[in-house]
Amino acid sequence: MNNTEHRNDFDLAAARRRCMRYRRKILDISQQVTALHAAAAFSATEMVDAIYNGLMAKDTGGAFTDTFVMSKGHGCMIQYVVLEDLGILSQTDLDLYCKPEGQLGCHPDYGVPGIEASTGSLGHGMGLATGMAYTEKFIHKSDRRIFTVFSDGELQEGSTWECMMMAANMGVDNLIGFLDHNGMQSFGDTRETHPQFYPIREKIDAFGWETAEVNGHDAGAVFDAVVNRKGGRPFMLIGNTVKGRGVSFMEGVPIWHYRSPSPEEYQQAISELGEISS
Repeated sequence: MNNTEHRNDFDLAAARRRCMRYRRKILDISQQVTALHAAAAFSATEMVDAIYNGLMAKDTGGAFTDTFVMSKGHGCMIQYVVLEDLGILSQTDLDLYCKPEGQLGCHPDYGVPGIEASTGSLGHGMGLATGMAYTEKFIHKSDRRIFTVFSDGELQEGSTWECMMMAANMGVDNLIGFLDHNGMQSFGDTRETHPQFYPIREKIDAFGWETAEVNGHDAGAVFDAVVNRKGGRPFMLIGNTVKGRGVSFMEGVPIWHYRSPSPEEYQQAISELGEISS
């Protein structure tokens, strides 16, 4: 393995293997339920992996001392499979996804192990994360950081921008946001439906945040951007991603916003994931 495969103990080859495993697990679950947001989870996979397996601090017992909020609640499948991989959730939990006897729903619920906030109503996560960051920094006087992943669709919610402005005004530099910029709404391309989104980075800059823009499917680039931030302001990582990443017939196709593959499609997807992850 060459030197570019390790960055401050963040093993990129291991990250690629994990992300392939996560996507396969999500596809397995998709065969047990009528529909789920697999494509939305696939676009955030590498960012969520970098957060849990590289960026979030732990105590000597291995418990996280930072907090993660999945604002993009409909992408929760990636959070569920990562939590299972870490031993916080169980395989039984995954098997009972969206079943009456299970505890995992189609959006995250506070109280489930590893879930710090109930999310899914778009535009709420940034407010929750900002409040948590303020409380940790100014009330508890702790160095706990708050990480949050949200969708570009949430930039259509005024509450997101209000909280971004408030976070910068209050100086909560322990708030680290990750924009899953896959460029798609439920049924269309944001450049067509919301052309005034763009340029996104300059707008976030203007709200007083430090920003970086990388390939959101490059876990190493995500990791490096956060580790090398200047600090002193809240930080936003803009990850340019592909909805449905890793499965050719899902990538950038709106119908896969909320649909489970047929058995034949499942087999093709599993085959493709094996090929791109070798």
